[in-house]
Amino acid sequence: MSESPEQHQLEEDLKGQGSTEEVSDPEVPDLPQDAEGGSSPPDSRATTPSSPSAEGFSIVAEECFLLTQAVSVVESLMGYSINDKMTDLMVFLFQKYRKKEMTTHTEMLQCVFLDCEESFPEIFRIVSECMYLVFGIDVKKAKNSSQCYIIMPALGLSYDGTVEDVPSFPKTTILIIVLGVIFFQGNCAREEAIWDVLSGIEVFPGSEHLIYGEPRKFITEDLVNEHYLENRLVPNSDPPEYEFLWGPRALIETTKLEVLEFLAKVKDTTPSAFTVWYEEALREEEERFQLPDLPDWL
Repeated sequence: MSESPEQHQLEEDLKGQGSTEEVSDPEVPDLPQDAEGGSSPPDSRATTPSSPSAEGFSIVAEECFLLTQAVSVVESLMGYSINDKMTDLMVFLFQKYRKKEMTTHTEMLQCVFLDCEESFPEIFRIVSECMYLVFGIDVKKAKNSSQCYIIMPALGLSYDGTVEDVPSFPKTTILIIVLGVIFFQGNCAREEAIWDVLSGIEVFPGSEHLIYGEPRKFITEDLVNEHYLENRLVPNSDPPEYEFLWGPRALIETTKLEVLEFLAKVKDTTPSAFTVWYEEALREEEERFQLPDLPDWL
């Protein structure tokens, strides 16, 4: 399959680790940048589950411990330092997510911010951003409530790649990035283009990432088996090479506009900055909500 000069430039853009400044011309969003900085392990208050089973406690507790060890990776991806109180809240919210529990403003204050309530709003904003962009976890207010928060996968996706009985982190962000690469590559992307982008966050096939694990099986098998992706052999490729498209489950659960909005947050810009893809996403949104033509007899 031959590439046009425009497609070649697109692949070059995908490899970059550009700045997070807003852009006016269309470009493929790269990924969060490295930053220096460290964080001490949090205290134990935010890592104590309320009433899990013994087995559930063991897994959740191990995940919470692993999360404290992964803070440096989160800092690298987000581009700023994560202090102890941010880590405490991150662990608390992650624990709630894995146990499929809601939380409240009061509970967060009592469990994490008992001695510094005034710092809660800003720390909550930063941690919510980290959870969303790094783990693909959306912390959002429940409808008809100003106190309750729902903690769920980003974009309403229903699969995050975690395994119930094995300590693991959500891979929702990887799924969204892959969907984005496919979109930016003309709705069909070769596996090589996907790895080019993921290498920007130090995610490589066959290499274990502290947060995202080993990604090859997740992308080429799990997401295909879960119908988020479809794969097909590139004609006349030697050695055999595969390309990926959105699968039916992705088409049902999310939209190109939602994926674009997520990637725009990664890039710290607006979806409209990616003009070509934004216009395509808007057209598809309009088509989704268009009423069908009524028959003549009505």
